[in-house]
Amino acid sequence: MRKSILAASMLGLMLSAGSSIADSHDAAMREYEAALNLTPDLENGKKVYRVCTVCHTPEGWGLESGAYPQVAGQLRTVIIKQLADIRARNRDNPTMVPFTSPQLLGGAQEIADAAAYISQLPMSPRNGIGPGIDLAWGKKLYEDNCTECHGENGEGHLEDHIPAVYGQHYRYLLRQFEWIKMERRRNADKKMVKQIHNFTHRDVRAVLDYVSRIRPPADKLAAEGWRNPDFPKFARPSNPHSGAGYTIDQRPQRPQRPIRP
Repeated sequence: MRKSILAASMLGLMLSAGSSIADSHDAAMREYEAALNLTPDLENGKKVYRVCTVCHTPEGWGLESGAYPQVAGQLRTVIIKQLADIRARNRDNPTMVPFTSPQLLGGAQEIADAAAYISQLPMSPRNGIGPGIDLAWGKKLYEDNCTECHGENGEGHLEDHIPAVYGQHYRYLLRQFEWIKMERRRNADKKMVKQIHNFTHRDVRAVLDYVSRIRPPADKLAAEGWRNPDFPKFARPSNPHSGAGYTIDQRPQRPQRPIRP
């Protein structure tokens, strides 16, 4: 009797979880479609993006450490899709949850505005790259497994909201790839999850090292020394490409205990 009750309870939990996942996916797609059909306001997008600058930097270049991705120049549809997924809990990203709340971000119009603003930002001319020791193997893996969706040059696909991967930081790519492989990213493409399931440690690092070195088109890159003029008062480091020294990295030193005589 107890076993049957336990089995029924487990089945109920599984069905509830499945229903919740389906609901979050549907909610995300509804907001995605709503934002996609709105006319974006770049000026308002700049205002909305202000809250994002603390992590992604005013230039949208993120950090080479991989803590935050480069979002500048990303496809507008991809940005809208990811924001909608995070808001609907269709993608687990605790750091982003408060920043995507309706109270802070706004509604579908603000998502459309921010995405349009971010997508037109020029990209870092020097993103974080891998060690460069297995590039021939990485290139073969990319050509055999990734070009169908992400494109021969890592350009992604606008209509299918498949992200552009060129110019992305190597360490960020590593973390996201591992999460997709482990099925920790609920909004990951199921075909990709299955395709990379058997990738070895060497495979993962080789292909992402290669990807990190795919250069975006010249007209999408910022000039050396470029700073986003929309945020002139933001405290910046001496090297804007590394991200080191931005507000998010400026943590106070731990106080030292006094030495007793």
